[in-house]
Amino acid sequence: MEDISRPRFSMGLSARLLLLTVFFIMLSEFLIYAPSIGRYRKVYLEEAVTRAHLATLALDPDSAVKVSAELEKKVLAEVGAHGIMLIRPDRRVLAVSKDMPPAIDATYDLRDGGFIIWIRDAIIAQMQSENRVLRILGSSAMDPGLTIEVVLDETPLRQAMYAYSSRILQLSIVIALITAGLLYLSLQWLTVRPMRRITETLTAFREDPENEERTIVASHRTDEVGVAQRELAIMQDQVRAALRQKTRLATLGAAVAKINHDLRNTLATAVLVSDRLADSDDPEVKRMTPRLYDAIDRAVQLCSQTLNYVADSAPPLKRARFPLYDLVEEAGRAVLLAEPRDKRPKWRNDVPAELEVDADREQLFRVLNNLGHNACQAGAGTLGASAQGNAESVTLDIFDDGPGLTPRARASLFQPFAGSTRVGGSGLGLVIARDIMRAHGGDVALLRSGEGGTTFRLTLPARRQGG
Repeated sequence: MEDISRPRFSMGLSARLLLLTVFFIMLSEFLIYAPSIGRYRKVYLEEAVTRAHLATLALDPDSAVKVSAELEKKVLAEVGAHGIMLIRPDRRVLAVSKDMPPAIDATYDLRDGGFIIWIRDAIIAQMQSENRVLRILGSSAMDPGLTIEVVLDETPLRQAMYAYSSRILQLSIVIALITAGLLYLSLQWLTVRPMRRITETLTAFREDPENEERTIVASHRTDEVGVAQRELAIMQDQVRAALRQKTRLATLGAAVAKINHDLRNTLATAVLVSDRLADSDDPEVKRMTPRLYDAIDRAVQLCSQTLNYVADSAPPLKRARFPLYDLVEEAGRAVLLAEPRDKRPKWRNDVPAELEVDADREQLFRVLNNLGHNACQAGAGTLGASAQGNAESVTLDIFDDGPGLTPRARASLFQPFAGSTRVGGSGLGLVIARDIMRAHGGDVALLRSGEGGTTFRLTLPARRQGG
């Protein structure tokens, strides 16, 4: 069997979080890098404009002495430009340039635009594969009325931007690895190791759930991991208790089934003997025979219900569509005929004659028969049924005017062998009824119970059109 308690590192939670941390940090750095590179390009060009202005301060535009070609070359070399021009609002006062300046490929005015434009221009600059000649316009910090025009190559700018980007990338990688490493160690300590212990405990528990030694030891942590550990420990204890009870009940059920089978055969013999006693002329025998019949009937009924419960927990259904009124009337007559004449309750069938249901007629008859017998044995004077339906469901209420259920009976109403409302009962009638109703997709519930009587509500899903 594959060991799923320790996944490979590449498939583990820590590795995934490590990769996600690196990815998100790099993504954040990229979002920061875009405006940074745009700002870097702008500052680079502004510094070039400033250097051009400072380099031309040695040249006196009002002097009658002509600037030598050698000095112009030194000024242009200092700035790294092809040409420099100082422009005032009324005239151009100084121009320094090579003899044959190159053609201008693009013009940028540093006084216009925002960071979106700077980002765009920076991206365009880095995407170039060949040198471009740029004409840069900017203002002088020392003389705001002076416009400085510089003509320069783009290649040195692009190389400086590449170097800046490389430094940003290296720094981002270092930050991402350090952050991811610290987060990895923290996750290992706080989450992965505790979750690994929980997973190992679950795996061991799955292999042998009844082994008491394979129980997680809950920590005193107050976070979600601590809550999960404590809840897992509680769940393991409850599952073990349920498994032990299930094992005992399964063993007991098998034994009871065998005992009931033999007991039914014994009771069959007792029935034959009681029939012979009924023909006796002895007054005392005639007086005791009905009680003997009742005792044998109760014993047979108990055996039958127990065997049905053990062998038929999920009854197969043979669905058909039929009028509910007819079934209720038939079940009511069957219940009354099973009772002595002097103890038969009054019967009311308030089910609409046109109401139909889609169900197993025989199984639904068993449900109604069980509920009817329970009401009669509880001492009801009136027993009846009412129903209503809509497009989604059909509800059938079985009501009586008996003394109602005791609190103890209500607390264990649908528990086998525990929910009986009378002495000597098995408590299986309602359990079987609920199993049948749930097999239909519905349910049975106690609607009310008190001094005014008891009402059980049966719910069935309505058949869909064309279903």
